[in-house]
Amino acid sequence: MKKAPVAQLKSRLSEYLKKVKAGEDIYITERGRPIAKIVPFTQPGADPDHLREMEKNGLIKIGTSKLSRRFWDLPRPDDPGNEVLKNLLKEREEVL
Repeated sequence: MKKAPVAQLKSRLSEYLKKVKAGEDIYITERGRPIAKIVPFTQPGADPDHLREMEKNGLIKIGTSKLSRRFWDLPRPDDPGNEVLKNLLKEREEVL
């Protein structure tokens, strides 16, 4: 959560809007007192409720843009014992 005085918001609006697009909330203050809040716009029903709740609790951050086309070309981390897959399958079994 960022705080921005009205005068600073007016002079650096683009900078603050970039932060909002990245998923950050901005609290607008006047003489040190909060008067408004700028939050990212989301389509109703675009994110499942449980994901929004997890984000609210600081457990995850919901993405705001598409993956880069280069993402799939990035090197993968080594996992010789397939521990990641084993743990994922174990977690899925616990949820069901």
